[in-house]
Amino acid sequence: MWQFSLYVLALAVASITHLVYRWRNPKCSGKLPPGSMGWPLLGETLQFFAPNRTWDIPPFVKERMTRYGSIFRTSFVGLPVIVSTDPDLNHMVFQQEGQLFQSWYPYSLRQIYGKQNASTLHGYLHKHLKNMMLNLFGHGSLKNMLSDIESVATRNIEMWVGQGTVELKDATADMVFGLTAKKLISYDLEKSSENLRENFDAFLEGLLSVPVAIPGTTYYKCLQGRKKVMRILKNMLEERKQKPSKVKVDFFDHVLEELKHANTILTEEIALDLMFVLLFTSFETAAMGLLVAIKLLTDNPRALKELTEEHEKILKERENLEAGLTWEEYKSMTFTFQYIHMEMVFDADYTIPSGWVVMVSLPAVHLDPVNYKDPLDFNPWRWEGMGMKGASKNFMAFGGGQRFCVGADFARLQMAVFLHCLVTKYRWQPIKGGETLRTPGLQFPNGFHVKFFKKDYKMNQDPKSELANYPKQI
Repeated sequence: MWQFSLYVLALAVASITHLVYRWRNPKCSGKLPPGSMGWPLLGETLQFFAPNRTWDIPPFVKERMTRYGSIFRTSFVGLPVIVSTDPDLNHMVFQQEGQLFQSWYPYSLRQIYGKQNASTLHGYLHKHLKNMMLNLFGHGSLKNMLSDIESVATRNIEMWVGQGTVELKDATADMVFGLTAKKLISYDLEKSSENLRENFDAFLEGLLSVPVAIPGTTYYKCLQGRKKVMRILKNMLEERKQKPSKVKVDFFDHVLEELKHANTILTEEIALDLMFVLLFTSFETAAMGLLVAIKLLTDNPRALKELTEEHEKILKERENLEAGLTWEEYKSMTFTFQYIHMEMVFDADYTIPSGWVVMVSLPAVHLDPVNYKDPLDFNPWRWEGMGMKGASKNFMAFGGGQRFCVGADFARLQMAVFLHCLVTKYRWQPIKGGETLRTPGLQFPNGFHVKFFKKDYKMNQDPKSELANYPKQI
């Protein structure tokens, strides 16, 4: 009997050893990139999801780049993955989307973003939804938003002046979310019984957490946050159906118009998932960008001086100082766009088997010293000559190809107009007490507290003299 048990044990050990070997050495008709597949099923999931608060390339990617090169293999939750930090391969992936490659998200992220969100749709349906979004975020619509964005920025900064100390992360998020939600779905917190913004906080906390949907986990709270937001959006859509607008004023109106068509490919589920993702991506991008912008301006007097002079010049050349920003003035903000690009930043010899996931790591390209000298140094001047270009092989902050972010220009517009209002009319002082995580070259603001002041000089004064009055850095 003991001999049979020993045989069974030996067979089990041999089978497990074979499975582990096959897992770590996948079959491939060509040459796989180097790397480690980790443990069977689990892979390197835990290492990938480890917390990271640095400006630098995520440690998971950086360590493997050092060990294996710019393209390496790994696995997450049972999926074989090729990670690319190579600008040429990344560019090809974006350009060949829908042909050699297809946009894809893991099940856990599809649960969060929605199974029918625009990021997971392909072909004609994706193109159709993108054209719908351009009705809201195209240049014509953005021109019409300019005065509203300027009014919102000025009103919020005025409010911050009266509040004393402001926690900047929440303040900028509230401001941008209020504007975005109004433009997308005509949402007004003061008139609504539901606080849509609070539910997005729970969503954000669990976005990149370990996907375990058990009550009490961060991922579970994230799903609950999404569930509440979707309920609010659905109720708002039902109310709009009962009382449709006579004139198209937001994205809901475009959705309702599309749903009336007999042969439409749009469904309510797709429309609601789309609105959810648009709300999240548009406000999160601009809000975090503004937080980083003010922190970097605080730490870099030279950049603050040049940015202020650019915007003071706009006002000095304006015939009517009381007039609002024009589209031509916005387009003239050369250094401002270089500055915004700075905020956004922070090989074919291998065979990629069919069915493998290719993860494009854009931060690794943006922070590669081969592409940019001293990438962790704050240097908006490196973008001189780039203007408002959306993407290149070495700069893909908003994606590329068919998946280039439709809301990129909207985010840039919000940030540029806010900076114009800020540096021409106000000054600020960082307040001690907030935790700041320090890294080489740059500092990431975590709990960044600021006190705002009105500037007390007239436009005919030399702006350089006012810069001397800025409080010394803390």
